[in-house]
Amino acid sequence: MATGKDRQKQLAREHYERQMQRRIEREQRTRRTAIIGSTVGVVVVVGGIVAAVALLGGGSKPNAAASPSASASAQSSASASPAAAQPKPYDAKTGTCGYVADTGGGTVKDVGMPPAKVSLKPATKTMTLKTNQGDIVVTLDNAKAPCTVNSLEFLAGKGYYDGSKCHRLGSDQFPMLQCGDPTAKADGKNATDGQGGPGYVMAEENLKGATYKRGVMAMAKTQRPGSTGSQFFLVYGDIGLTPDYTPVGTITKGLDILDKVNKAGVLGGGGDGTGAPKEAVEIKDVTFAGKS
Repeated sequence: MATGKDRQKQLAREHYERQMQRRIEREQRTRRTAIIGSTVGVVVVVGGIVAAVALLGGGSKPNAAASPSASASAQSSASASPAAAQPKPYDAKTGTCGYVADTGGGTVKDVGMPPAKVSLKPATKTMTLKTNQGDIVVTLDNAKAPCTVNSLEFLAGKGYYDGSKCHRLGSDQFPMLQCGDPTAKADGKNATDGQGGPGYVMAEENLKGATYKRGVMAMAKTQRPGSTGSQFFLVYGDIGLTPDYTPVGTITKGLDILDKVNKAGVLGGGGDGTGAPKEAVEIKDVTFAGKS
């Protein structure tokens, strides 16, 4: 026959198990949303590891990808209503991309919508981020991520990224630098960093077998599919993210810059080890080569 003490032990054990289950669920949610994103009211994801706050994405509130929370989140972008149009992936028959308006809120730097018609040639394009720390050069996979590359080239041509600051530096668990919000102050004090975007979103691409190893450039987004905007993250370590964030290219020059910025640490921080980089990174200009 169970005694009163036995019953107390059972209740204590059940209470402990419930606490652990809630903790596991919180950590899973954090990993799912931590990267890079940025969307109003959405915690983005930043590293699949620690959940944090704000974002990586492309268009709305940052508590995402990269939040830790873009996060790729952490991004990017939007929490659209059920009636809102959803972006469509590249259509090989028509050679077009389905960009749509971002209804997720956030601060918009409106430079228009990219042309829907794209080309898979050349297979790769070279993007150079001219920063105050030196050039960061990325070989973009135009053949596998044509809509994303087309968007980046369009935004670069409009001067969208000029003068913008990379607003989120990761931790040892989430080694990435998140950029692409033209409204970010990156001073460790601005709660809206990561909420800026171009006013449109696109479908994710090139996800099959995607990994986020040192040297990868990927796009931030919120948990919602089709929320990729203008924000991106540059990986200087290895991140165990699920394949939900468009890997758009490979960094061929500038990893030493990322290592230097990482070594300097962060300002403030959202409790997840990420924050605005102490060693500021400002994008002066973005150029493309390899045009067809």
